[in-house]
Amino acid sequence: MSEETKHAEQEHHIVGPGVYVVIFLALLVGTALTVWASFLELGPWNPIIALAIATAKATLVVLFFMHVKYSTKLTKLTVFAGIFTFMILVSMTLADYISRAWGSW
Repeated sequence: MSEETKHAEQEHHIVGPGVYVVIFLALLVGTALTVWASFLELGPWNPIIALAIATAKATLVVLFFMHVKYSTKLTKLTVFAGIFTFMILVSMTLADYISRAWGSW
């Protein structure tokens, strides 16, 4: 049997329904945490905490519902490249925002 035939016959990873239930419950807890945190007065920490919770929830969705956890290395590299590019764009935007001379005109 050739390598191409073996590669074509690879089975996909099957995720049981229990995993989906646990991830769904974790997302519900994350949503409840987001709502709870929105009622707290934490000053400049409010958006940071909200973004941290949203990042954790997005990571769960990408890893399990989009099956990136069980995908090939190329798929994982593609996802990482997209996140890396996004972080570069955000850092450039924040660098521009922070470096402006506010009120000096």
